[in-house]
Amino acid sequence: MSAAAFSASPSTPTEPRIESLSAITLATADMQRAVPFYLALGFPLKFGGPREAFTSFEFGGSYLNLIADPRAPVNWWGRVIIYVSDVDAIYRTALAAGLQPSFAPADAPWGERYFHITDPDGHELSFARPLR
Repeated sequence: MSAAAFSASPSTPTEPRIESLSAITLATADMQRAVPFYLALGFPLKFGGPREAFTSFEFGGSYLNLIADPRAPVNWWGRVIIYVSDVDAIYRTALAAGLQPSFAPADAPWGERYFHITDPDGHELSFARPLR
């Protein structure tokens, strides 16, 4: 089947469309360890906290949630990409908090400045900003 067969016509009002990503929920084996990691990076706490079974951080109309789950930590599964206003400032914030990003910010050939960091449960986060 061609790619055109999978795309819905904008004039077809009966076809639903994907509009946005509301949230991603990541499993943590230790909420008391995970929440301070995200707070140190500047994630704004919306609900929950270190002693709760579910915690939610809200930013830019989206949510990054943590749920206590004994199956965590995880093996590598992919990464969450988060756009930020200043990649280098977030990197410096991570270093100042004693966190260890995978590498220093770099300009990617696909047009973003970015760096990766892994949370205490093995979830890889990428902080990025489109290059102008």
